[in-house]
Amino acid sequence: MVTQQSYGRAGDRRIQQFTLRNAKGSEVRAIEYGGIITAIRTPDRNGAFENIVLGLDSIDAYLADRRYYGAIVGRYANRIADGRFTIDGQTYQLSTNDGRHHLHGGVAGFHRALWDGAPMADRNGVRFARISPDGEEGYPGALDVRVSYELTDANELVVDYEATTTRPTHVNLTQHSYFNLAGDGNHLATHQVSIAADRYTRVDDMLLPTGVIASVAGTPLDFRRLRTIGDVAYDHNFILNRTGGGLQPAARVVEPASGRTLEVSTTEPGLQFYTGRGGLCLETQHFADSPNRPDFPSTLLRPGETYRSSTTFKFAVD
Repeated sequence: MVTQQSYGRAGDRRIQQFTLRNAKGSEVRAIEYGGIITAIRTPDRNGAFENIVLGLDSIDAYLADRRYYGAIVGRYANRIADGRFTIDGQTYQLSTNDGRHHLHGGVAGFHRALWDGAPMADRNGVRFARISPDGEEGYPGALDVRVSYELTDANELVVDYEATTTRPTHVNLTQHSYFNLAGDGNHLATHQVSIAADRYTRVDDMLLPTGVIASVAGTPLDFRRLRTIGDVAYDHNFILNRTGGGLQPAARVVEPASGRTLEVSTTEPGLQFYTGRGGLCLETQHFADSPNRPDFPSTLLRPGETYRSSTTFKFAVD
């Protein structure tokens, strides 16, 4: 079931919030500003429902936010060195908002965009759409983007992305929710995490890839088995152990006290694992700075092609 209501105003635009509910009583809420997921409510092992993503209290708070709470991130998630790349011999300069580098789509990326939302006719979901103009934040091509959130009766949140372009461009979209399976405001350190990755991309002091692909074995990044994250801060790209096409396992999260679990599967080659501000992000995506690294999986999209990506977040209890 999908309902909608006003969430306030952004300039002269009235922002709608869409609420998805399933047969088990779980709920996902998302707004047209930034395509932001404002809440996900799921039960613990005793059947008590609680919001398990970090959120803010009003549209004004989201307008002032600099932390990408719950937002669609693009046109390129993660970093691009010097905010610059070359396509077919032509160099493009993007906006720089992370020192001299470009991060998460720039100053006014998709997280700050006004999306047009509408309930999906054939599924329990909402689809957000917008056209990113040619030249927005420096990117070439007008990009026609559609992102859908579907809540199934199996307590799965399915996030599907599609995009087409009028000129060759780079695209790398993700969802930036901060999860805390104990509930917003509770301790994160007790969460247990496993990531289906034997390797990661080493980065320099600006968190840009050095080009070295390293093994997680014997490092603090070895999450091949479920382990408690503690108070360590993470902001690393893991190369997922993909064995074919389609959705593949990416990560599992367990919160022992509530019994809540989260399993992530994706079509993407990488997972950016980030912890901070009382939540953890599981950003399925391509690798940072891929436009400047031909040895990484390509993010180039040309006219006539369709960018497609899918990630499923499955909520359950132990």
